[in-house]
Amino acid sequence: MKELELKYGCNPNQKPSRIFMENGAELPIRVLCGRPGYINFLDALNGWQLVKELKEATGLPAATSFKHVSPAGAAVGLPMDETLRKIYWVDDMGELSPLACAYARARGADRMSSFGDFISLSDVCDEDTARIIKREVSDGVIAPGYTEEALAILKTKKNGNYNVIEIDPSYVPEPVEHKQVFGVTFEQGRNALKIDRELLANIVTENRELPDAAKIDMIVSLITLKYTQSNSVCYVKDGQAIGIGAGQQSRVHCTRLAGQKADNWFLRQAPQVMNLEFVDGIKRADRDNAIDVYIGEEYMDVLEEGAWQKIFRTKPPVFTREEKRAWLDRMQGVTLGSDAFFPFGDNIERAHKSGVQYIAQPGGSVRDDNVIETCNKYGMVMVFTGIRLFHH
Repeated sequence: MKELELKYGCNPNQKPSRIFMENGAELPIRVLCGRPGYINFLDALNGWQLVKELKEATGLPAATSFKHVSPAGAAVGLPMDETLRKIYWVDDMGELSPLACAYARARGADRMSSFGDFISLSDVCDEDTARIIKREVSDGVIAPGYTEEALAILKTKKNGNYNVIEIDPSYVPEPVEHKQVFGVTFEQGRNALKIDRELLANIVTENRELPDAAKIDMIVSLITLKYTQSNSVCYVKDGQAIGIGAGQQSRVHCTRLAGQKADNWFLRQAPQVMNLEFVDGIKRADRDNAIDVYIGEEYMDVLEEGAWQKIFRTKPPVFTREEKRAWLDRMQGVTLGSDAFFPFGDNIERAHKSGVQYIAQPGGSVRDDNVIETCNKYGMVMVFTGIRLFHH
């Protein structure tokens, strides 16, 4: 298949729409089910690059959950403890494969943003992963293959209209890429920069202790940033992104946004949240929304009389600001990656509030000394990678 006609482009009024190979070659994908659209393919092809590189860099199965051409979550297939299994709503699914763990982590990092996601998997989709996908609200999945059992499960989703794409894992794109804006063609070399441990050698802080687990987290953050709309910042913990800030014009706003998402990820593990008793039959999305509101500043929206009875079996106590801060003070060992240099130490101050201990950023700001000094104040380890990862 050399081209595929699409229903429309980004919006219904943008017609005609298609994907094709300009050099006349065969498309590197096959649609096994459904009818993916323009944005679906943007998410799928960006996400596939991310997980392919994560797998190559770490040797672990990888998954990402994409929304509007940026990842909402990304992770490698490390085991989950009972707390994570519970907050990701997979504690009833028994032992899961490494690939299924990767997707549960990617989806679970920011469940609000992952609602209606497009999934990318580094490995052949197995039955465990398909079972998780089946129960979530999602637009589609791309993977290098599917087991018979997995494909049968996915084909039952959305009344047989769920988008399932198979990609040729050996496909290598042309070294020069093009796109058009307002009728003008842009050309650039494809970003084939390899992200590995060699980029992590230049430690610039007084604390130089960088454990292997933190190196993996730095690689996860940097590869995630490579495919996130800039400005972008990514918080990572134990092989998974826990907060991604994308597309912000100010870097400190990006750091705050991603930090708030990381905080929410950790707050969901607090006893006050783990012990919430939901009414029978509540939908997964409604449960996620209720938790997000409960741990936020608008908590009375779900606790006021007449509202809580629709969500909870018993009325929860207010999760006070002081209690939340006390719980967040327990978060440690978080890694922070940035797609470009930090121009001010205020980014580091904000990162510290979310338990950041390790930082990877390009360096090169005229205020690098101030940024390093702020890291030293908190005993952080910071690496200058020397590489920028803008993505637009």
